[in-house]
Amino acid sequence: MPFPLLHKRSGLKLEVTVLPLLAIFRLRQRSLVRAMALSLIAFFSSLRLAGFPYIQNLHGSRWQWAILLIAFWAMAEAARCLQRKWTLYHAAALLMLYNDLMILMLVVFLALYQ
Repeated sequence: MPFPLLHKRSGLKLEVTVLPLLAIFRLRQRSLVRAMALSLIAFFSSLRLAGFPYIQNLHGSRWQWAILLIAFWAMAEAARCLQRKWTLYHAAALLMLYNDLMILMLVVFLALYQ
C-alpha cells in the first residue's frame, strides 16, 4: 500500500511502498524454508571444507565444528515446525528432521575423518 512522502529539499511528493519481511528473515516465526536453507548450506559447505570434488584430497577440518552448529540450528528450526495435528506440513517437518540427522552424521564423520 503506497503512502505519500514529501521530499525535504525539492518539495516533491514521492510514493513509497513498504514491503513486509519474508518469513525466512523473521527469526521468531517458524519457517521450514529457513530450516531447509540452513541444512543445505551446512551440507554443501561441509563437503566443500572436506575437499569434496577431489576424492584423493579428503581431509578433516576444524571449521567442520562450526558447520555442525549450523546443522544443529537447522534441526532446531525443523523441530519448531512440528505440529500436534498430523498434516502434510507435519510430515514435511518430520522428513526435514530425518534429513538434518543424516547431515549431522555426515558433518561429524567428515570432521573426525583424517
